[in-house]
Amino acid sequence: MQERQTTGIVLAAGSGTRLGRGPKALLPFRGRPLVEAVAGSLLDGGCREVVVVLGSGAADVAAAAELGRFRTAVNPDWQSGMGSSFLLGLAAADPADHVMVALTDQPGLTPETVRRLLAVHHSGRITAAAYRAQGDPAGEGQAWLRRGHPLLIDADLRAAVAATVAGDAGARGFLRAHPDAVDEVDCSDQSTGEDIDTPDQLHLLR
Repeated sequence: MQERQTTGIVLAAGSGTRLGRGPKALLPFRGRPLVEAVAGSLLDGGCREVVVVLGSGAADVAAAAELGRFRTAVNPDWQSGMGSSFLLGLAAADPADHVMVALTDQPGLTPETVRRLLAVHHSGRITAAAYRAQGDPAGEGQAWLRRGHPLLIDADLRAAVAATVAGDAGARGFLRAHPDAVDEVDCSDQSTGEDIDTPDQLHLLR
């Protein structure tokens, strides 16, 4: 049986309201719009193809970013929250593929992180990148792993995950309900895994 392939999904539909600089897909990163780098890392890391889900300012993003290597889908309902973009990306991916979901505001995503998740993924599981953070939940001040993106969802779990999506949450509901189905992979050597949500995180673009 042929090994299943993986479609990458970049969630890039938000307006970046908290940041106040327009769609985060257009943030400048190494001379190009950030969305190009994130989608490129998914493709260069081993995803068969990448679907970029646009929404707010879709025409501006499409005009400014070179997205010819990727497929694009526009979410007309992007204001309803990230969940609708997540579902649109799932629907656009080949039904037989695993899907790897990334956020457009994660400049630290590298092809090596993508390769690592693909290499260790097990059938019927969810494989998530995790990053070391200070101040563990037990309050002992030690480093601990914090689950983040990208998230590799097995093809056999796509329908079950989709059934839990609502509002501004993607796979979060499924992950909380099925923690034993998730394998976390330490990718701290690649980045901090941080997203850019506020102005004090703009240093991540350097």
